Amino acid sequence: MNSHALRRYLPLLGLVLLAFLFLFPLLWIVLSSFKPQTELFRVPMTLLPSQFTVQNYVQALSQGDFPRYFLNSLFVATTSTILAVLFNVMAGYALAKFIFPGRGVIFVAMLSTLMIPLQVIIVPIYLQLKALGMLNTLWGIIIPPAATPTGIFLARQYMVTLPNSMIEAARIDGAKEWYLFRRIILPLSAPIIATITIFSFMWRWNDYLWPLIVITDNKKQTVQQTLANFIGQLQINWSQLLAMTTIAILPVILVFFLFQRYFMVGISAGAVKG
Repeated sequence: MNSHALRRYLPLLGLVLLAFLFLFPLLWIVLSSFKPQTELFRVPMTLLPSQFTVQNYVQALSQGDFPRYFLNSLFVATTSTILAVLFNVMAGYALAKFIFPGRGVIFVAMLSTLMIPLQVIIVPIYLQLKALGMLNTLWGIIIPPAATPTGIFLARQYMVTLPNSMIEAARIDGAKEWYLFRRIILPLSAPIIATITIFSFMWRWNDYLWPLIVITDNKKQTVQQTLANFIGQLQINWSQLLAMTTIAILPVILVFFLFQRYFMVGISAGAVKG
């Protein structure tokens, strides 16, 4: 192999090795979920199961009402994502294409909320949900993060790149604002919609702290609470825990593969200077 080919393929080889390094824990979890409990602690450790079994999945799905918690998380993550896409894209469009007094101040104020950690605003949000009667409901998990400063920022930065002439031409032709937004802006915003969808679904699906605070009814728990509760004080069934973890990972991976086509375009739009 000459030096030119080496310089060409060496970075690719490095990326492949780096990808394998990051994917190895996920690969180990998935393969270990098909191992019996005794094989998990075998020395030396083996990657592939010597006794392939699906009994861990059967027991995980039959114990602790795991399908109910899975559906709870699916409802919360899906509904939150739909609301986040709608609100964030609408807000980003308004901040990018509408001229009104205080637009820059509103944008800066919205971005400044990124510096406020969740722990600071937990109590005010909790009291507000209590006043609205939304504690111990799935909607109490869905509504507070429906619009996020990160999503609004990404949407606004992407909307800045859309040509104003196209929007003005549609208005001259008599298009109403809602028709313009629904028929022109949304189809052109597929990359940023995909990006917000992936981030929002991942955040809501993996959220543990907020559901733990809001939900007290065991039947309304989410997958992340279930996985935490499955860890006993004296004994842990690692095989079943790995099986449930594998099932819990699948929706996030599926959403990413469905929208990955537009993901990089939407992320790169955040680097555009508004």
